[in-house]
Amino acid sequence: MLRQARDASQREYVKVAEVESEAVAPATGLVASRTSTGFEYTFPAIRGVQAGREFYVSMCPLRLIPKIFIFDEDELPPELRAQRILNKGRLPALTKYILDNPDDYVFSALTASVDGQMDFDSHSLDGAGFRTGQLRISMDSRFLINDGQHRRAAIELALKENPDLGEETIAVVFFYDAGLARSQQMFADLNRHAVRPARSIGVLYDHRDNTAQIVRVMAGRSAVFKGCVEMEKSNLSARSRMMFTLSALYYGTQALLQGLEIDRGEATDLAQSYWETIDKTLPEWAMVRNRTLSAAEMRRDFIHSHGIALHALGRIGNSLLKESTAPSKWKKRLTPLKKVDWSRSNVDWEGRAIVGGRVSKSHQNVTLTVNYLRNHLGLGLSDEEQRVEDAYLRGDA
Repeated sequence: MLRQARDASQREYVKVAEVESEAVAPATGLVASRTSTGFEYTFPAIRGVQAGREFYVSMCPLRLIPKIFIFDEDELPPELRAQRILNKGRLPALTKYILDNPDDYVFSALTASVDGQMDFDSHSLDGAGFRTGQLRISMDSRFLINDGQHRRAAIELALKENPDLGEETIAVVFFYDAGLARSQQMFADLNRHAVRPARSIGVLYDHRDNTAQIVRVMAGRSAVFKGCVEMEKSNLSARSRMMFTLSALYYGTQALLQGLEIDRGEATDLAQSYWETIDKTLPEWAMVRNRTLSAAEMRRDFIHSHGIALHALGRIGNSLLKESTAPSKWKKRLTPLKKVDWSRSNVDWEGRAIVGGRVSKSHQNVTLTVNYLRNHLGLGLSDEEQRVEDAYLRGDA
């Protein structure tokens, strides 16, 4: 009953008025009727005002998004466009997100400028009805997406895989198109204050990602991490009392468990056991917990709590666990880590983990740090690791 009610209400969201017919198009459920102005879209909408300009908010079925909002400006130079070029590399992840979570995905509204005739018929002349009504847009209008072109493209790809998503809806905010300069300014304003959230808080709030769930459990129950992990920020201030960031622990654990076919509960226990074994090779970690050394002093003088070290240790552990998950075997292989000099003053880290006096977490620096640890543990290098190592030794890195 709920699905039938939802489908019935969604069929009323958008009506296309056509000059030549008064028939109902059975394939789409859209009503066609004759008007004096020609073809037009009719959206139920709410009218608002910003900076003295009217705008309208409506709901649009996903099946109409690719048809109405056409993105065709890839070949224009930047100064003649009002948006960035579509980054097709982002689309697979966005599309997969929709397809993998058909009952639980969330997309924010699209923002569009309409270059064409728009008329708003309010439900009444005063009160709340003055703000609600029908928005009529000429079908020869041009719709320019000011914000959301990647969502639009992902929706189009997702519909090809799962046409049933076409009855879902997305909010659309319509503005009058006041010319290229105004549209460009809208794009700049919409993105001016956009700030990507810190990776740590993304991990904290992500309940779909198995690794995120694993590190949250570890951060709450393991003696190594409990009370020592910054859960929100991805960078620690100089005076922070925390030893690790949640994002650094996430990437280290992700590297540790990559390719291991075990369930989440077993993975959590295995990861916790691994990091607690690592803890036994690093006396400074215990000194911070025992308050004989401050976290700030440890981070200043050593690199083993930094993201690059956790990532490298995760990759080392992954190699050992792929050989055998038996604790009696992989734990013994980690014993030589006790002899590693993790202090920043160790000249071996320069160019590997430290560049210009600062810890660097580039892909190449992570690999060079992994190589250093592999040599201490008597482990061989992969072809790619050997290539990076050779370049470093030649001075090309």
